[in-house]
Amino acid sequence: MAETEVKKYSMDEVRQHVDAKNPWIVIHDSIYDVAEFLADHPGGEEVLLEQAGKDSTEEFEDVGHSSDAREVMQKYKIGELIDEDRKQNKKPEKKSQPTISSNGSPDDFSIWKSWLLPLTIGVLAIFVYRYFITS
Repeated sequence: MAETEVKKYSMDEVRQHVDAKNPWIVIHDSIYDVAEFLADHPGGEEVLLEQAGKDSTEEFEDVGHSSDAREVMQKYKIGELIDEDRKQNKKPEKKSQPTISSNGSPDDFSIWKSWLLPLTIGVLAIFVYRYFITS
């Protein structure tokens, strides 16, 4: 059985769908036509209309949608972004994540930053506190 071809759209096409009659939203490079969901959205239709014609991935994740919400949204999916407009091809956002060395373990500096440095500062604070209390 042949798999159905997913329709591809550009961000320029998505940006044309901003009105309440035909709002499209991009989340994780997938495009959703949310016109039929406006009245049912728990946060109100204004939230969706405010994001219409945009990539709303960050806003969607910031709210912390449930797995049920993620299932419901699949029935509104109409396609995906073309490769040129996908997020993974754009400049990645700067997020503080430990770097992994070639052997698969976090490098020494990230271990130092993540827990060893705060632990060292805490131990030093205890010694300084005890020094001044016992003096």
